[in-house]
Amino acid sequence: MRLFSLRAASTLCRQSAQHTFQFTRQFSCTALRTAGQTKQVVLTSEMYPDIHRDSRLGNVTSADVDHFKSILQPGSVLTDDTEDLSGFNVDSMRKYRGQARVVLKPRTTDEVAQIMKHCHERRLAVVPQGGNTGLVGGSVPVFDEIVISLGLMNKIRSFDNVSGILVADAGCILEATDNFLAERGYIFPLDLGAKGSCHIGGNVATNAGGLRLLRYGSLHGSVLGLEAVMANGTVVNGLGKLRKDNTGYDVKQMFIGSEGTLGVITAVSILCPRRSKVVNVAFLGLESYEQVQSAFVKAKADLSEILSAFEFMDRESINEVAKYSELRRPLDEQHNFYVLVETSGSNPEHDEEKLNKYLEDLMESDIIEDGVLANDETQLKNLWTWRETIPESLGKAGGVYKYDVSIPLPELYTLVEDTRTHLAKAGISIGTEDSVVVDVVGYGHLGDGNLHLNVAVKNYDKHIEHLLEPWVYEWIEKRHGSISAEHGLGFAKKNYIQYSKDPSMISVMKNLKTVFDPNGIMNPYKYI
Repeated sequence: MRLFSLRAASTLCRQSAQHTFQFTRQFSCTALRTAGQTKQVVLTSEMYPDIHRDSRLGNVTSADVDHFKSILQPGSVLTDDTEDLSGFNVDSMRKYRGQARVVLKPRTTDEVAQIMKHCHERRLAVVPQGGNTGLVGGSVPVFDEIVISLGLMNKIRSFDNVSGILVADAGCILEATDNFLAERGYIFPLDLGAKGSCHIGGNVATNAGGLRLLRYGSLHGSVLGLEAVMANGTVVNGLGKLRKDNTGYDVKQMFIGSEGTLGVITAVSILCPRRSKVVNVAFLGLESYEQVQSAFVKAKADLSEILSAFEFMDRESINEVAKYSELRRPLDEQHNFYVLVETSGSNPEHDEEKLNKYLEDLMESDIIEDGVLANDETQLKNLWTWRETIPESLGKAGGVYKYDVSIPLPELYTLVEDTRTHLAKAGISIGTEDSVVVDVVGYGHLGDGNLHLNVAVKNYDKHIEHLLEPWVYEWIEKRHGSISAEHGLGFAKKNYIQYSKDPSMISVMKNLKTVFDPNGIMNPYKYI
């Protein structure tokens, strides 16, 4: 790994351009250590007693279960009489817990259609579920909804090596799909920390943004078509493979980000770019958020077409990773802010020259204090680990209140600072032995204005929640931001949509919901 430092900048910058940053040490990564015991998750209905089961919805009977068994293959109908369904009832943050008594695991779109037709006729509520990695409680039941798990729908249907268009089942795991594409010289246009377990159908249903939206854009642009099953069992076959199709309404856009409230996405057609031959990653230490912004502005100007990611992290988020891991810090000294810059291209000499020049200019301009540049694939992955394991590390303390928001860049980090001040004024200490709040941290995708404000707590606490909500959303509304940048609304944010959408827009959304799902059986108690 090549290390550079402001203290040695004048010397390093006079060395040859090809060897500006010298390899000085190795850096190893091990899995995060676990902390504490698994805690029992309280039922969502008990945490929020003002939420009541919709009396218009039916109750699952033994006759319904028998009907599902006649549709699906043996072993594909799970009930609480014979199985432990806790994995399908609890979300990834262990904050929400439903009461599903039946889980269905279809293998084909036709099976999904038959399930939905029956549920529509019987008014049985359903929750489509992918890898269950969501962060807003959108992928688990609230009461006794039927879970439709798409994990067995995991086939690659086709791939065109000329156009780069992939057609795949919704249950394909993101990382496995990307590995399939890598063997053919392509890349899936989305990357997430949960890529080892999340499903591409769930990614589309939540309009996941991820680490490289700066380079590849959102799924609204990458998804060319999709196949979905409506609430009444009708199959919408829109698996188009055309980049240009201006024939009528673009219905697929309604499903992207709908979080299973309009139908069940069963397959996706998506445009995949060529995989870059040359990838470089630099990990930088900075003193202030203003310098982070300066480094970003310069990255866009100097790196332009090869810039693929620009992630920022504050001191507190990096300290949380260090606390619960055996990772060796990339930089010897601690800094107030850190930036991970990734470039992707096809010409190693060209890319290295541009990146070296960019880093030299940052040092000479006193924008960065220190930094390290990955020298091989292993070191590159290790540097990314410091960014990707922040969410997991924060969860080790107990629970996390997560706010995935979009804010104009000049005020992005101000929300983190104001949250700390807001809690302090309410008499809440942070990080002390007797405080329920472990830390308040900020990190995210600076390239698209997406901040992850995380308030880590020892236990979920209604007092802390009431201090944060709706205060956080009111703060965002005043800056004309978005209360949900990429994780969706789910259960956590459904009551706060008015802070980002005006009444007329919410009315349109409600009308669409009624048209697509007149009986209200698709993922109820969520979204709107």
